[in-house]
Amino acid sequence: MVFPTVADAVQTVIETIQMGVPMARIELLDAASIAAVNAHSDRKDAETPHLFVEFHGSDTGVAEQAETFGAIAAENSGAAFAWSARTEDRNALWAARHAAYYAILQSRPGARAVVTDVCVPISQLAQSIEDTIMDISDAGLRGPILGHVGDGNFHAILLIDPDDAGEKSTALALSERMVTRAQSVQGTATGEHGVGMGKLDYMSAEHGHGWTIMGQIKQAL
Repeated sequence: MVFPTVADAVQTVIETIQMGVPMARIELLDAASIAAVNAHSDRKDAETPHLFVEFHGSDTGVAEQAETFGAIAAENSGAAFAWSARTEDRNALWAARHAAYYAILQSRPGARAVVTDVCVPISQLAQSIEDTIMDISDAGLRGPILGHVGDGNFHAILLIDPDDAGEKSTALALSERMVTRAQSVQGTATGEHGVGMGKLDYMSAEHGHGWTIMGQIKQAL
């Protein structure tokens, strides 16, 4: 499903969830991500924000869900809703989505990626993504955005020249800004990639005194 803006796509997600439509998957790809996927996977999708969705249930149930979703999307300026129950069509769609990271890397040959990963309450998702897009533009970097927006999780794939210390520093600062913004709206520093060493310093701000208690429990065990 094609949308003129990320905000329209996210509003569709919010209303679909509010309506209780049992979605199996809801994936957002912004215009830059779609352009990269088109080039990589030989697709010809319109280079505007897209939602890739999957429904599950009986044939009748899925048809009803798709109809409801289509109506909600249309109210939010969604268009070109193409759907299919054929396994091969579904596989082709998700293959393109799963290859998106490599497609984005390919869009700047020789680049490395700083992959960001935050999660926010879905009511804050559209604003968080729009603010991130503006930050990336202001920084002069290329950073397509995609994500599992049904739970408020999204990623900016920040492409940098591995030999350019300035670009790397700028990308890391952008990643930190994304985390700070997410935490300011009751979100989290990591939606799915885990904390590791890279986001350890954000845990105290996110968990408060509870972070100290977690450490004490770990030491006791």
